Amino acid sequence: MLVRVVVFALLLGAVSRVCAQEALSDGLPTSPDTKPGYAMPGSAWLDLRQNTSPNSETQNAPPWVEAVTLLPVQATANTMSKSVFRIRVTQPTPDYQVLFFRLFFDDKPGRQPELVAWDESGTHVLRSGPLGSGINLPSSDSVMIPMTGASSIDIEVPGDGKTVRGAYLDWMTSSNVVHPLNADRRDVIPEPFSSMPPLHTSLQDAEHFGTVTATLAAEAIQIGAQIQESAAFQFGIEAQPLAALLTFEVANPRIDAPPQIYVNGQNIGPVSLALPELADPGYRGEMEPLVRQMHFQYTGWLRAQKTVPAGSLKVGTNDLMVVNGAGSGPSAIRATQIQLKYLWDKSDYLLKTGH
Repeated sequence: MLVRVVVFALLLGAVSRVCAQEALSDGLPTSPDTKPGYAMPGSAWLDLRQNTSPNSETQNAPPWVEAVTLLPVQATANTMSKSVFRIRVTQPTPDYQVLFFRLFFDDKPGRQPELVAWDESGTHVLRSGPLGSGINLPSSDSVMIPMTGASSIDIEVPGDGKTVRGAYLDWMTSSNVVHPLNADRRDVIPEPFSSMPPLHTSLQDAEHFGTVTATLAAEAIQIGAQIQESAAFQFGIEAQPLAALLTFEVANPRIDAPPQIYVNGQNIGPVSLALPELADPGYRGEMEPLVRQMHFQYTGWLRAQKTVPAGSLKVGTNDLMVVNGAGSGPSAIRATQIQLKYLWDKSDYLLKTGH
């Protein structure tokens, strides 16, 4: 099914106000890099798949992870049945008070997991609310959990819990960071394998240094590898740009077959993906019959960008489509936006003469 989002933005809006980025540092220990000889606690990767293979090995975890148990909860008159993965943790030292928790799961509507932190008395310390966005794709989501007084973290998921695949845990530290005063404000949960912050969109077009940024669609849109499964946009421009850049986030992409972009009926090629380190547990291998090479999907959101040839755009209404790469499964895109660069009174350019 082709999804069409019509956006008739003028792409010549008012200048948006930007604020400085803020850092979350209160109450966090300083980086161990500044303490010679300091032994920092290791991170934990917990495989929560419910394997029944007799060859399954006992998991190894750092000492601060005390136990992992699966607790089925029966349905009541007012609630459906659910499963609870309970992870008991202890602070390595009192200095470590905030735990980074990244959960890997199948983001199915109505079966989105929640994280609940408890103290020894059985009192809630934190409830995350449903994770993910119900895009019906393999995904992951991250939460920072204050662990002062907390002793266990529950992963509550409707059903038998088989949609939960794994969890990555690490303790948070702080370090002194400088940043430009006038940089765009970013709400960042630092990811351990990537420094790329989440992409944010604005309802209003913004102009900065001769460049206009317009949001085509903020919401998540499902895409497939067929034209009829593409995400389609329409947007208007008032003047021919010198350069254009399309940016969005994509969930569950096949990393060797990223989405393709069509502008006004012309295929301008695949997007470029900002890939995290290959050690990231978000990579998921996939084997197909009669194919010797393993392919990898990234079960999370990645930044995608594509430079759009200025000659492919026209004054008036333009059509743009995003189609998944050949051989890819279903994906989703969100925070789709386009930037148009115009001549600015302080533009830096060279005029080359012929020989």
